[in-house]
Amino acid sequence: MGLLSNRVERNEIKQGDHIYTYRAIFAYSHHGIYVGGSKVVHFTPKCDEDSMNETSLISFNEPSNLPSSCPTYPDCGFRQPNSGVVLTCLDCFLQNGSLYCFEYGVSPSVFMAKVRGGTCTTATSDPSGSVIHRAMYLLQNGFGNYDVFQNNCEDFALYCKTGLLTVDRLGVGRSGQASSVIGAPLAALLSSPLKLLMPSPVGVATVTAGMYCMSRYATDIGVRTDVIKVAVEDLAVNLGWAGSNEEEAQENETSNQRGYPLLM
Repeated sequence: MGLLSNRVERNEIKQGDHIYTYRAIFAYSHHGIYVGGSKVVHFTPKCDEDSMNETSLISFNEPSNLPSSCPTYPDCGFRQPNSGVVLTCLDCFLQNGSLYCFEYGVSPSVFMAKVRGGTCTTATSDPSGSVIHRAMYLLQNGFGNYDVFQNNCEDFALYCKTGLLTVDRLGVGRSGQASSVIGAPLAALLSSPLKLLMPSPVGVATVTAGMYCMSRYATDIGVRTDVIKVAVEDLAVNLGWAGSNEEEAQENETSNQRGYPLLM
């Protein structure tokens, strides 16, 4: 990996690494956690019609059409019902794309030098054992509803690596990719009045680029003050999933008492 690219070869990645690949000719990236054995745990929209309709208009949303069968790994595509967390093989995760490794613990200068968001963070990673534990736990219990700005595939991988959770659920999530989408037009808007003071287009472009990088840095989980460390076993309570899970359990119990099959 270098300053310009985080591209790696398959034999370079290790268990617990945060990996990603680009989709749609580098329009957006899809992120996951490599758990070893050529398997990746990652977060996608739930396989239901409402989720697909709700998020299909977002450019860097990951499609839900994961392979139903894999010629190499029978368990490829495993997910719990009503969950967006899925286990696939590395080939199906990449979909013929190149492999990249997300960087942790980078310096502020390196972070801002990487113009594209969703490639690194100043936050440090937890040990690989903790990372894999979180990923496998969430594979069994889910990661809530997919939200392109607050709870996407990069947010999932960042949480697995760091255990950090955003307290303010109304703001932008931990995803650097989402921050870039918001930061770019914001920087352009804030720098617009400078066109009256700077006749040189180069000067305006430089100031705009600086504002963009600073906005990205300000939303990085390594410097934000609205993030807390949350154990994966307590994640449902902190995100408010516990109530909905209890309601689903009660509905399943009622259906079972009426003679209907229990939904699992």
